Amino acid sequence: MTIYLRLLSYVKPYLPRLVIAIICIIVAASANLYIPWIIKDVIDDVLTTKNMAMLNMISVGIVLVFFVRGIFFYGQTYLMSFIGQKVIIDIREAVYRHLQKLSLSYFDKRQTGTIMSYVTNDVAALQNALIESVVELVTEGMILIGSLGAMFYIHWKLSLLTLTTLPLVALTINVFGKKLRKAGKVMQERTADITSVLQETISSVRVIKSFAREDYEIERFNRENYFNFRAQMKTAQLMATLTPTIEFLAALGVTVIIWYGGREVIAGNLTSGSLIAFLIYVVNISNPIKRLSKVYGNIQRALAAAERVFSVLDTQPEIKDLPDAKELPPVNGQVVFDNVTFEYKPGETALKEVSMVAEPGQMVAIVGPSGAGKTTFASLLPRFYDPVSGRIALDGIDIKTVTLRSLREQIGIVPQETILFNGTIYDNILYGDLAATEEQVTAAAQAANAHNFIVAMPEGYQTHIGERGCKLSGGQRQRISIARAILKNPRVLILDEATSALDTESEKLVQDALDKLMLGRTSFVIAHRLSTIQRADRIIVMDKGRIVETGSHEELIHAGGLYEKLYQIQFSEQAG
Repeated sequence: MTIYLRLLSYVKPYLPRLVIAIICIIVAASANLYIPWIIKDVIDDVLTTKNMAMLNMISVGIVLVFFVRGIFFYGQTYLMSFIGQKVIIDIREAVYRHLQKLSLSYFDKRQTGTIMSYVTNDVAALQNALIESVVELVTEGMILIGSLGAMFYIHWKLSLLTLTTLPLVALTINVFGKKLRKAGKVMQERTADITSVLQETISSVRVIKSFAREDYEIERFNRENYFNFRAQMKTAQLMATLTPTIEFLAALGVTVIIWYGGREVIAGNLTSGSLIAFLIYVVNISNPIKRLSKVYGNIQRALAAAERVFSVLDTQPEIKDLPDAKELPPVNGQVVFDNVTFEYKPGETALKEVSMVAEPGQMVAIVGPSGAGKTTFASLLPRFYDPVSGRIALDGIDIKTVTLRSLREQIGIVPQETILFNGTIYDNILYGDLAATEEQVTAAAQAANAHNFIVAMPEGYQTHIGERGCKLSGGQRQRISIARAILKNPRVLILDEATSALDTESEKLVQDALDKLMLGRTSFVIAHRLSTIQRADRIIVMDKGRIVETGSHEELIHAGGLYEKLYQIQFSEQAG
């Protein structure tokens, strides 16, 4: 109930429409209560007394009632659909907005497909609980209450006898409801698994085909599909058992009514029309109970999806602004790491007691073997993660005391794996500064050595580059990424092996663009190719999460330490 009430809280902005919709539902449902009473009057008044005037009045009444019912039925359908769709949009937006605020660690621990399922499948599952289920709850609830009232008016003793089956029905619904909710949760998880496999295989289709693993991936997908089938069938099995169980209990009640009511008619305590009307009202009760049991099952399955959705909304970002965080003013670019230690997991130290100072405008290269902590070092500056201990300062200001937005707006990142969006080249460069003019976008592309290949394309800057820039070469994607960073105009720059995956010609063009980008900015360059960072103002050598050497290229070569060893290995490979 707590979850469902929380779900209904999203309806609050649309409360006036909901009130009108419920009025429409009540009026439309009232027509169902009118029919048994008409049948009673026809049997007891018209057929018995042959009253033609009453027959005419009843006929006109039926037409008017169902004409009015049609108008109100349209109102309930339209308004409930409007409210349901708006609430779904609001919840989906809330989930997506919250996902954007969550820290990188949240995404590190979950598959992309699973996260996508929260926004698509799980939110969509709530629609049934908010539209069809609410309509049926009000409609069937109205019919149930109205029918009970009419039954007690006709014959209260017979009504009390009828109600003896209700505790059994309520107990059955409660038992099955718990099982349906559990089965619904498993079903949503299985659906998320399918989405995850689908997302993973489609995004990695080149790798799959290069290894000829189509059959393997088909088998993997079929396995998840089968698990989903089993979860769906478990839910279907419970629903298939619940409905006939309720119907059987209702049939027992009808049997008692026919037996006892028949005796009352024979004894002259009840008219034939009243008994038939009473039986119709009992059917009116049994149908709502049957439908409400189905609605209850649907709601339980929807609540399983709601639990998953609210688990996302209840997750707090690990990295967030402090209550008194201030805007970071424009900085010169001095960066200080003061005894910084970081762990991805408790006991697994990625950086240990790292201290360094980068002065404004300096180019600082970070090198070391794989797993040394280079990328982790670069991830702490924009606060993708927070250190376990120690302090990081930008122009003497602790980065934890400023807002994340103002900090990250002054830091530019060019990653090794270039991420571009499915849109035009122009839009991807503009992403660096959404307020930039066309001239500024063009200037950024020229500085990144990208302008010439862009204008050579059929649609120039308006060329659509496909998902993740798949229509461009690696060097072209990287230069667009650099143009985007140039347009952002950051004071601090992080280059994470930005040229490692390029051919010689592309690397030369990209390196030239990077040189222009780094000019006058404090730059941290993570590099495996030591030949690209020989002119760095300072080189930091890392190993096992520690800084083991620091100095210029010449100083480190003469020191004969890890840097000299790495350099000799690469020099020998190039010579070979």
